[in-house]
Formats: sequence, structure tokens, C-alpha cells
Amino acid sequence: MWGGRLDNPIINLVKSLEPDILCVQEAIHIEDGKSGMFAVTEEVQLAMGAEYIFRSPIFTFDHMNRRADFGNCIISKYPIGETKTVFTTGEYIPNFEYLHDLPDGRNLQWAVLHLPDGQKLTVFNHHGHRIHEHKNGNAETMRQCKIIAKEIEKANGSVILCGDFNLVPESKSLKTINDLLTNLTLQVGLKTTRTYLTHKTEPCDYIFVNKAINVISFQALPDIVSDHQALVMDFRLI
Repeated sequence: MWGGRLDNPIINLVKSLEPDILCVQEAIHIEDGKSGMFAVTEEVQLAMGAEYIFRSPIFTFDHMNRRADFGNCIISKYPIGETKTVFTTGEYIPNFEYLHDLPDGRNLQWAVLHLPDGQKLTVFNHHGHRIHEHKNGNAETMRQCKIIAKEIEKANGSVILCGDFNLVPESKSLKTINDLLTNLTLQVGLKTTRTYLTHKTEPCDYIFVNKAINVISFQALPDIVSDHQALVMDFRLI
């Protein structure tokens, strides 16, 4: 969501897509649900018409005399059952101050969705560690990807993993996950998942699925809602 900078485009895209499940990173939640300056998770949830939301903040900060969270978020039209937040690096900062703290924490969301036919779907959502110089990964991204891989191996049934991993498809770190799940960004050969709002061009955003997911379609949308493109998948459970 890029902090919700492009508020109207984000809201309009959600309204037009009418998604059943939405996974976002760099999302902001404000305690009264409105900002007036940027799109917050509650506004996106309302635009989506979804009843259920699971937030995993990286830090909490003060915004115009209110408390606000920043982190990952899963919004769903289906009931969310079991949830878990796993920090792959750093830890939650309850009183974040931009002049003193580094926003380097990263976490993985795990949510089990209860579908109308009685089936369950496990959804993982992640925002990966950023190396400033490149997206090839290093020992630290390898360590974090191994944590994610272990969590995936614990999941039963249908599994989807998505997020901005800050890694190129051929990185050794990402191969840890590619060996467990089908990487749709890699499979369809997306050349970029970026928009013109950044000078970067490499693909670094992904949706992964296991064999219990039948993918009907997958694409990166041209709509400008962030410095990253929105990835959209239509699927059925096998």
C-alpha cells in the first residue's frame, strides 16, 4: 500500500476488483479508522465490503494525537480462524520514533480462512528484508526465507503465500521457497512488478501456491496504486 499515499486510486481499484481476499504490505491502521491524508486499512476494508481483518504491525507511532500501526494486513470476506505473526527479523516496536528507531523489522502473517464449503485455506503474507544495494539476497535474506519455509511446511491443505520479498526471482534465498511452492511471478515470466513511481525495474513481488490451488489466472495490473504493481490471482481449491 506504500503507506496509503495514493488513497483514491487504492480505494477505486479495490472497489473495481471486488476481491474476496486482500493481502497488503506497508499498510497503516489508525485507531479511529480515518486519516484524511492517506488510505488506511479500515477504509480499504470498507471499500472491499469485507467483514474480517488481521493486522500484524511492525511498529506503532503517534499521528496527529492518535495511535497508528504500520505493517502487514490480510482482509477477507471469509471468516479468519487461527492466526499467527512470526517476526523474521527484529521485533515489534510499540512506540516508534522516526528520529531514533530504524524500521527494519519484518514479519510473516499466517491466517487460516474458513470457506463456505467447509474447506480451509492457509494464507501467508510477508514483506521481505530490504538490501539497499541490490535484490540478489545475502546470508540474512537466506536466514529469513528459511524461517518462512519452515512455517509453510507446518501448514496443512491449501496454501497461498504472497508479498513483496525484495528479492529477484533467481536469488538463492528465494529458491528456498520456490522449492516448496509454485512461484507464479516466475512461472509466467513477469519482467517487472514495479511502476513508474520508482526507478527500479526488477520483479520482487510474488504469489506462491501449493498443488491444492487451481490457478485460473494471474497477472500484474497496470493500475498505479503504489511504486509496486498489484498482483491479482483468480483461483479455485482442488
